[in-house]
Amino acid sequence: MTRRPVDPVSGHPADPRPDDRAGPAHPADPRQEGPADLRLVPLAAAAWAAAALAVGAPGRWTAVGVLVCLAVAGPLLVWSGSSRSGAGQGRRLNGVAVAGALLCAAAGAASAGLHTADSHRGPVPGLAERYARVTAELTVTSDPRPTRPRVLGDRMSGGGFVLDADLTLLTGPDGRTTRGRTPVLVLSGPGEHAGRWQRLLPSTRLRLTGRLSPPLHTDDPYAATLRVEGKGPPRPIGEPTRVQRMAGDLRAGLREATQGLEPDARALLPGLVVGDTARVPPELHDAFKATDLTHLLSVSGSNLTVVLALLIGPPGLAMRAERRGLAPRLRISLRWTALFGGALTLGFVVVCRPEPSVLRAAACGLITLLAIGTGRRRTLIPALAAAVLLLVLYDPRLARSYGFLLSVLATGALLTIGPRWSDALRRRGVPARVAEALAAAGAAQAVCAPVVAVFAATFSLVAIPCNLLAEVAVAPATVLGFAALAMAPLAMPVAEGLARCAGWPAGWIASVARGGAALPGAGITWPGGWWGGLLLVVLTVLVLLAVRRIPRHPWTAAACAVFLLLAVVRPPSVTRLVTGWPPPGWTFAMCDVGQGDTVVLAAGERTAVVVDAGPEPGPADRCLRELGVTRVPLLLLTHFHADHVRGLPGVLRGRAVGAIQTTTSEEPPEQAAFVRRTAAAAGVPVVRARPGEQRRIGPLTWRMLWPRAGSPPTVGEPNDSSVTLYVRIAHGPALLLLGDLEPPAQQGLLGDHPELPPVDVLKVAHHGSPFQDPALLRTVRPRLALISAGRDNPYGHPAPRTVEALRAGGAAVLRTDTDGSIAVVGAGAGLTAVPRDGPSGPRAAHAASSRPAAIVSGCDATGSRSFGNPPSAVCSSRVRYLSVRLPRTAHEWSNAYSSRVAAPTRTSGRARPRRARSHRGTYTP
Repeated sequence: MTRRPVDPVSGHPADPRPDDRAGPAHPADPRQEGPADLRLVPLAAAAWAAAALAVGAPGRWTAVGVLVCLAVAGPLLVWSGSSRSGAGQGRRLNGVAVAGALLCAAAGAASAGLHTADSHRGPVPGLAERYARVTAELTVTSDPRPTRPRVLGDRMSGGGFVLDADLTLLTGPDGRTTRGRTPVLVLSGPGEHAGRWQRLLPSTRLRLTGRLSPPLHTDDPYAATLRVEGKGPPRPIGEPTRVQRMAGDLRAGLREATQGLEPDARALLPGLVVGDTARVPPELHDAFKATDLTHLLSVSGSNLTVVLALLIGPPGLAMRAERRGLAPRLRISLRWTALFGGALTLGFVVVCRPEPSVLRAAACGLITLLAIGTGRRRTLIPALAAAVLLLVLYDPRLARSYGFLLSVLATGALLTIGPRWSDALRRRGVPARVAEALAAAGAAQAVCAPVVAVFAATFSLVAIPCNLLAEVAVAPATVLGFAALAMAPLAMPVAEGLARCAGWPAGWIASVARGGAALPGAGITWPGGWWGGLLLVVLTVLVLLAVRRIPRHPWTAAACAVFLLLAVVRPPSVTRLVTGWPPPGWTFAMCDVGQGDTVVLAAGERTAVVVDAGPEPGPADRCLRELGVTRVPLLLLTHFHADHVRGLPGVLRGRAVGAIQTTTSEEPPEQAAFVRRTAAAAGVPVVRARPGEQRRIGPLTWRMLWPRAGSPPTVGEPNDSSVTLYVRIAHGPALLLLGDLEPPAQQGLLGDHPELPPVDVLKVAHHGSPFQDPALLRTVRPRLALISAGRDNPYGHPAPRTVEALRAGGAAVLRTDTDGSIAVVGAGAGLTAVPRDGPSGPRAAHAASSRPAAIVSGCDATGSRSFGNPPSAVCSSRVRYLSVRLPRTAHEWSNAYSSRVAAPTRTSGRARPRRARSHRGTYTP
């Protein structure tokens, strides 16, 4: 049956024509797709390339380029106009096309040159070069964006807000006043007035005092950075416009309506609807980044597409009598439907702010609107090219924006590659809806992954399945979220009900992101830069060529699927088989978490006691997964510095944690509050360590040596309040974990425990800083000294003199900044340290060879063990085994001392009975 087309003016079925009865293959059928119209693509590409080259370039070179393009385009147009004969018709068209591309390139370069000159005009760039202190009046042009807190040493940096603004009045250090309109980036520090900074609206006028500094990059869209002095509130001198107040009220209403939702849904829903990501925590943002779902956290064309589809239904039926959506039910013609869609797009831009990402979304939405109005896909490619051309001319800095490039590539892939792949899947028996979803996700990933690899140096293996799983919830979350946005000013209870309904699909999307990111092989490291992107393009082409042949070989397809599944899931047994790490029977491990600490003590099958959590959640979680740890009966935080506690969410992720034990000092208080807040959200109890307490879990037995009993908590130096443990492992080594103790506390420790015996393994204090007590090192005489430090850290950890002192005392020294994560196996003469991705044999041999009785094994050409030989092709594993054999064993010297560990703790002259094991495998002190 042939569907009747709709009259575009009345919206009613048109009269049948003879052409309509010719069948679907006739060119008059609106469903019939003609060849793609690519005439605007070279014009848009020329303008884009010229603008990208001209942004930040010297003005004289930009002017020369514009003049050259105009000088070549003029004669081409004259020559093309003079070719009237039929033989010259093709040459005339080619000449016009080349001239048009040159003219568009000249326009793009000229626009970029004018924007660059405008941002460098006036006294602001010169004052920024001198880091001058100024007083400025500004007009806010964006919403405030929270800066991501980062661990800087033992403290957290960031926590303030950044916003874009136009500097309109400047008072310099000499008191001279200058008027103008210069774009700047405003940075405000954290403080008690953060809420007032966050509530600022675009078009608000401010008066601020701060210090100017140059932008980080030459192509940044602002002339300088203004760092606001102090932590006070902003000082408005002018109210925002009425339109911005209305948009701000709508956004605030949506935030209020979502207040009662679950944390993930509350954070995510405003971002899905209007791009408001102020509530999204860093770990959730990292999960979206790992699964390539970040396009959902910013406003994209799909948001507007969903809303416009409600108006007119599927675009394929837009020109048919069976068209769907609200418009035909309300008997609205296609022409008026397009006008209403345009008005809706304008409101969308106002509410979501006219920033580059929103403008890209509006352009993509208008392309979809054009599809809805015509029902012919072949008009979409010229529309996309026209949108690119207009946006690049409007804001040339988009030409260097990775986000803009990803948006255009994804849209182009959906318009060109997606339909072809969908048809191919349907021919192989895949259901239509499933084929469309698979083709869309695959096409977007194929063209966007190389660009992501350029700037992120990663490649996600779970992007396609996570996007498919999340896609089913995007539409209901977006529609219900927009409904809550619209109802909030009218009836807040109704808006809250709609937000509650939208919270379910939003929570599902967050769960998909967290679940995908939690997989050990969610992402792989890839070479960065344009060469890395080109390499991924080649690999993608090879994979696509192979995929075309795989259906003919079902066993090969099954083997590839199993291999991909293993690469993503990475079971510890398979990982150990491939990498050799962790070694079987490991008893102690020091994780490579950067400039911080995380050590793991094996306490049974897939069970471990963890000491400290490192500075970031990701590295700690990844290390515990590699070790196969799923149960943590006790997590001990030696002190509350950020490089020891901010990775707490990573330790808690997907594991049963019995309790979190902390030191007696609450310094610094903000990090102590973070630990208690995170633990409460996970339902894990927090207890304080008691000086002198002793515990036993599985093969582990330890005693807390520091802080000393009866001493008040250290004020002002949290390092000296670090919990220090002497640990004995059954059939394993004896260890001393010093936390971050400074020399005064190390001397106090030695004074309180003069009988402290030598140990097998020493966790060196404070990342191997130069501040170590020589007497303590001489007393414990470690056979193996492990140092946790970050690569290229700004503190010089570990200090060379500390490493030399340890080696001079006979210790083999390994460090995470060069050796990666380190696992320890064996005891006594068989004590072995296994670095995850450490140095080659000669360097490791030098680290331990200064000890007369130490033997360091390397690999020879035949795979046998020999001293000091470099790795060969036969023995080229990333893992090197460092075997240390000594004439003494720490166990023999420590039996008398460590026997006290098993004794009951004395309190008020009476023995305290040991309590029963809790349901999570911990002992209450």
